[in-house]
Amino acid sequence: MQRQTSLDDFLSRWAGDDDDRKAVGEIISAIAGGLAQIDALVASAESGSGTHLAKASGALLANALKGTQTAFLASEKSTSVVELNKNGSLAVAIDPLDGHANIETNVTVGSIFAILPTRKSDGGSTESVFYQPGTNLKAAGYAVYGPRTIMVFTTGDGSHMATLDRDSGRFIITRENMTINNGNREFAINVSNHRHWFEPVRAYIDDCLEGDEGLRGGNYNMRWIKSLTAETFRIMIQGGVFLYPGDARDGFDCGRLRLLYEAMPIAMVIEQAGGMATDGIDRILDMAPEELLQRVPLVFGAVDEVSRVREYHESPLIKGSTSPLFNSRGLFR
Repeated sequence: MQRQTSLDDFLSRWAGDDDDRKAVGEIISAIAGGLAQIDALVASAESGSGTHLAKASGALLANALKGTQTAFLASEKSTSVVELNKNGSLAVAIDPLDGHANIETNVTVGSIFAILPTRKSDGGSTESVFYQPGTNLKAAGYAVYGPRTIMVFTTGDGSHMATLDRDSGRFIITRENMTINNGNREFAINVSNHRHWFEPVRAYIDDCLEGDEGLRGGNYNMRWIKSLTAETFRIMIQGGVFLYPGDARDGFDCGRLRLLYEAMPIAMVIEQAGGMATDGIDRILDMAPEELLQRVPLVFGAVDEVSRVREYHESPLIKGSTSPLFNSRGLFR
């Protein structure tokens, strides 16, 4: 029987004698310990406890990171940055319990993390440590809590899966160098917002919905879980595309997902698995937050579909058009 590789052993082998890598590996291991505790918390959750669990999850991760090289911790569930280690070399951003409203209906929830170097400009605020482009990320990952609790993470050399062994409380590497498949005709979007979408997104989805009789020449399945981590994991395994676009409603022009806490770490994991992540046009990892809770539209998944969404946004046939146009003509008619 092949010996199982623990997450700690995997990270130790990756880090070698490099002190900077050791610091990153130490933080990922600490986060994994916190995730194991959150798994138990979620498993015992009661109806209506989502908000309480989100706060408790943030506290568990903050406690797990004490004693590591985490200088600063920013949480999507907190309004301020916490200093954990004045001599630390790294900064960590977390969404401690993504999709926590789903606790009520027993749907999969998760956690997201991003690790950045500590780079505070002279005279800059503590928050400015996190105002870096996604290309600076040292590592990122997310967990999903379900029948199995799984963490998918990257340190910049591929995306890997680790599964929690609930008996030992350890994460075991169960898949290395994951690859997102092209060719899966499946999209995830909240179609109830169809009337609010800007024309490129509406045209793309309308053409998908025409099925094998339409421009795309094939039938598409639709998914919408209302849990970013669950959507991401499904795409990592099956392929397809996820869209949370901006739309015409007040306050929704930039979507609702957070650039720092959600879009950037998910984008790094997706790209390291051979996928693509944009705001519809521009690469997510080229962006830098200007505030902690900054929102951004997010489109990610297999390169074939994300590239197609970009084509719809850049097409002069679609920009500024009205929907009746697409009753007779789409992007490729």
